[in-house]
Parts: sequence; structure tokens; C-alpha cells
Amino acid sequence: MLAPCLREKSRAAYLTVFMKWTTEETLRAKGQFWTPAWLARTMAAWVLSERPPVLFDPAAGPGTFFAAARSLGFQGSFAGFELDGAVLARASESGLGPGELQRITIGDFLGSPLRPTYPAIISNPPYIRHHRLDERRKRLLQARAAQWLGFNLDGRVGLHVYFLLKCLQSLSPAGRLAILLPADVCEGVSSARLWRRLSGRFRCDAVITFSEEAAPFPGLDTNALVFLLSNRPPHPRIPWLRVLRPEADAISSALADPRAGAAGGLAVQACERELEELVSTGLSRPARAHNARGVPLSAFAKVVRGIATGANEFFFLTSSQIRQHGLEKRFFRRAIGRTRDCPAAVLRARDLAALESAGRPTWLLSLDGAPERLLPAALRAYLIKAEQAGLAARPLIATRRPWYRMEQRAAPALLFAYLGRRDCRFVLNEAGVVPLTGFLCVYPRDQDPQHVRRLWRALNHPATLANLLYVGKSYGGGAIKAEPRQLDALELPAQVIKECGLARPPFLAEPTPGTGTSLHPASPRGPLPGAKSASLGIGPDGCLCRGDLPRTRPPPA
Repeated sequence: MLAPCLREKSRAAYLTVFMKWTTEETLRAKGQFWTPAWLARTMAAWVLSERPPVLFDPAAGPGTFFAAARSLGFQGSFAGFELDGAVLARASESGLGPGELQRITIGDFLGSPLRPTYPAIISNPPYIRHHRLDERRKRLLQARAAQWLGFNLDGRVGLHVYFLLKCLQSLSPAGRLAILLPADVCEGVSSARLWRRLSGRFRCDAVITFSEEAAPFPGLDTNALVFLLSNRPPHPRIPWLRVLRPEADAISSALADPRAGAAGGLAVQACERELEELVSTGLSRPARAHNARGVPLSAFAKVVRGIATGANEFFFLTSSQIRQHGLEKRFFRRAIGRTRDCPAAVLRARDLAALESAGRPTWLLSLDGAPERLLPAALRAYLIKAEQAGLAARPLIATRRPWYRMEQRAAPALLFAYLGRRDCRFVLNEAGVVPLTGFLCVYPRDQDPQHVRRLWRALNHPATLANLLYVGKSYGGGAIKAEPRQLDALELPAQVIKECGLARPPFLAEPTPGTGTSLHPASPRGPLPGAKSASLGIGPDGCLCRGDLPRTRPPPA
């Protein structure tokens, strides 16, 4: 009876995971992530502090914010929008009557004309990323945003950014806006320019961030922040809060007097930060201390994304699949696909053997542009079968000539797990594999084995890994994603460079006397050949700054 019981437990576990995934996918498609009551109360308390006659919510959902307002004693009226009438009908579950929702329009806030402005706006807009938006609608939103801002936003901004812009346009003079947004709104390509423009027109009254333990949406891949903004002249200093526990009263107290929380607390830590520093660093990120200096990774290495196959199920195979199709391994290269297939800081040949035994693919079909007629019969048959299945028409594959031609990469000395929470993000590639898109390729400029190992140790040093926060995009559960150009700017702190015995790049001079650990470009030598000065990330003072360096040892050699 034991085996059937185990099978039943496995089936139950699978169904639990499947239902969770299905629910999350449905929510992602609609952008629906309901605000927890404790946070709704915090946001409502701030936005209603001036006693406005009406509270406007452009994405009302089941009336969470309205219910929070009533619980705080708000006697005014409600207005807003909601796309889904069935969702709005759930407001009755929070004690809201039909008469209180008469001014809620069933429709699209972004598609409606600008209406009379409001003194109090509160919002948790739909979290829909750019790739889920209809192209026609995306172009229309981009054009409207450019007209108001005076410049084009990056094409990868999500729907929530356009909600932010229209909410600000809908604010009455001195009106208040409390809005819940993902961190990517201040970590993207155009984020600094966006927030410089907004903070020049409106006052940023506070930014509220959350620790993993206090995350508003635990278990989801989003790092949420609350922005408190008002239609008043800007102020040069901004309260910045880090919520450690979900306690509404503690957050409200810290907002009232952020200096009182500067020493830290059990529920909330607070401080005041200069507006320019906050925008430059990224509003989601903690402040960076100026008592430590670093050198960007681009001074030591070149970073390239991993190989995009366009169809892993066809190009990335196991030994068993290769035998099954009668293919020859001389047309394949050893490769690594998933970051979880490489959990350690070193990837060796025996790790590939273990993956093979576990049935994981480690062989990449890596054909050049040779005509199909010159290939062996078994390989031609394999390609023809894929063509008949429509594989050659897939968007990425269709751009190649011929369609089966694979991207080429030299095996990098180091791999970087480009999205994850792992401690060792940089992997020493002793197995000589090429990575797929789960990794970035890191090619040290100095290929000496001893130098490569020193660089690997320096990159996995906790002080260096801590700097990923300042270049990558943050997601739920502490995950950070860094694209190639972002990883270029990752700083290796001077202390780490010295500790790991890493040679200073030849175009960097010795520290200037009296400037601490600053590393200045050596003007006679100029920049590294083929490198752009902007990608080096060296500021006017000749260096990049980091926070305090933890006294933790790097990985052993």
C-alpha cells in the first residue's frame, strides 16, 4: 500500500503546484495582485490626511482602498475606474454598498479622456509587463507619454508606468497620490530620466520599500514599493523607509517623523535622503556610502549574453536523444541550460556526467552555415522533420540563414547566473561549456589562469555580490537580474581587489595621494581598446562608490 500512497501524495503535490502556477499566470495576464489590508490602510491614511472630499482609484478592483478609507473614518465619496465589473461587485464583501460605488466607471482609465482633477488618488495599478501589452496600444501609450514628458520612454516599461503618469496628470493642485508600483519603475533604462522629470514637477513626499519578510506580495516575482507624491513644489530631501514588519501604525509614525526612525527599529527603518542622490542611485535601492571605491567589471572582462537557440527542445539534447535520432556528436557542443543545473561555484566535467545520468540535456546542436545537402542523412532527416513541424518559422529562428545555423560563442572562462538568489553567481567554467540564456558569458581580458581564478574569487566576494543591487533589477524573494550592460557596471570594491590579489587594469593609475581608495583612469594610456568610457562607469572623480564592505572572506581558491 506504500507505493500507491506515495503516488497519491506526489499527485496531490503536483496539483498544488499546478494550481498555484495557473492562478499566478491568470493574475499576471490581468495584472491583478490585490493590496493587503495593512498596506491599504497605510496608504489611505497618508492620502486622506488633508481631509479631501473625494478619493479616486483608477483601478478599484474589489474596493480594497475604499474599504480601508471607511475604516479610517473617511466620510467623503469615491470615484474611479475598474475594467472588470465582476471584480468590483466583490466590494460588498468589504462592507461597501452599491450607493458608494456609483461614481466608479466600468471601463479603461488609460483609454478615457482626462477628467476633472482629484485631491486624493490612491492606486495599485495592473502589473502588466510590456511583452503582455498589445502592440497598437503600447504605441499609443508611448506617444502620449512622450508628449507629456518631452522624451520617449524605454519600450520595455510596463502598463503601471502609464498609470503613474496619468494619475499625476489627474492630481489637483496640492493633491496627494499614493501608488504601489514594482521596483522596475526606478531600475529600468529610462528610469533616472523619468524620475528627474517627475521630481522636477511634483514633490516626492516619501518612498516606502519592503524587506522580504514584509513583502506585500509574498511568493510572487515582484519587488513592490509605495510612492507618496503630491502636486506641490519639489523638496530636496525625501523620507526613505524600509519596512521590516507589516505594521501600519509603525509605518505612519515613521512617515510623520523619519528622523526618529533613522537609528532603526523593529518594524521600520527610516532616513532622509537627498533627491539627486536618490534618483541617481535608484529610488528602490539603499543609499551608497562614499567611503569605499570600486572598479567596474568592464575594466576586467567582456560580458556577452548566453546562446539563444529559439527552440531548446530541438537544439539542446541529451545523449540518449542524440542516439535515438542517429545523430553524430561531432555536430554538437557541450552546453549548460538552467542555472539550477549548475548550483556550485565551479562547473567540472564530472558535473556534466551527473547531469547526463539525471537525464538533463548537455549537448547543443551547433551547426554553421553549411548547406543542408552536405549534411549526413540522419541529420538532414532531423532538420526536415523540424521544418515540417514549423520550427523554421519561429520568430528568432526565422531570422537566421540558414534557419538551423546556431549562434557561436567561445567557451567563457566564467559564467554568470543572470537571474537568481544564489550566493555564488559567478561560476568557474572548468568544463568548457557554452551557456544558454540562463547565463551570461564573462570573458576576462587577461586569460592567464591565475588571473582568471583571482577574478572569479573577487566577483564572488560578498562585497562584490552586494553591489549587484545597484546595477540589476530586483524581483521578489531577493532575486536580482542583470543584463550584460548592467553587469559591465558591477563594481569590484578596491578592498576586494587587494584582498584577492587581483592586478589593477593597466589603464588605471595608482590611487591619488589624499583621495583614499579612489582609482583614477591613467590619462596617458587612455581607455582599454574597444571599450567605451561610458561602459566603464567611471564618474567625474574617477571612481564608482560602494557601501560599507562586509568583512567576509571570498570563496576559497
